[in-house]
Amino acid sequence: MVRGMTATRWLLAYLAAVVAVTFIHEAWLLAALLAAALAAGGAGRWRIARRAVLAGLTFNLAVSLGYAAMSLWQGRFSAQYLLLVNLRVLLLLYLGFWFVARVNLLEAVRFSPTLGFVVTLAAGQVQAFSRLLRDFRLAFASRNAAAPGLHDRARHAAAQAAHLLDKSVCMAAETALAMRSRGAFDDYAGLPSPACGRGVGGEGGPVWRPRRPGVVTAYKKP
Repeated sequence: MVRGMTATRWLLAYLAAVVAVTFIHEAWLLAALLAAALAAGGAGRWRIARRAVLAGLTFNLAVSLGYAAMSLWQGRFSAQYLLLVNLRVLLLLYLGFWFVARVNLLEAVRFSPTLGFVVTLAAGQVQAFSRLLRDFRLAFASRNAAAPGLHDRARHAAAQAAHLLDKSVCMAAETALAMRSRGAFDDYAGLPSPACGRGVGGEGGPVWRPRRPGVVTAYKKP
């Protein structure tokens, strides 16, 4: 790490680099910047580069094939544009993975309690889903003595995706309830201030909070 650079300064530098990369429209310049980023990446640069390539492989492949098919059909194919898009995505992914691996995000957003809360919440979600994916992978490997076929892998991936979707919905609901209990949501914002002594029966509760009538039930105390 560069001496004198705090985590917050690294965050600002990363955001400025992301914006600057989007304004570059020369493939050779993006390639030079990617080479410079690799050279300055320090230890583990190739591991970070591998993660960036694997992370963007599906997206880049889908976009590249779609663009190639449409442009060839319209007679406007440009290999330079295809190279430009792929280099830009790869450079942005490498910068993002390098930043996450080298900089403490909580330290970087210390100036904002709200951002710190959001980063902590996101990190917790990432850890939970990472552990879930690891458990799925280990369970699938332990239940297959031989190498599973493509059909078995597809069924396992479908079941895993369905479970992750259900898990994300449930965790989102639990997180929203936890945030509301800690005052993150103000459900009564903009309503008049509480007036004591004017509630039902004069017990002094705020009159603007919703009140529910007595619930009719067949249960009787013994």
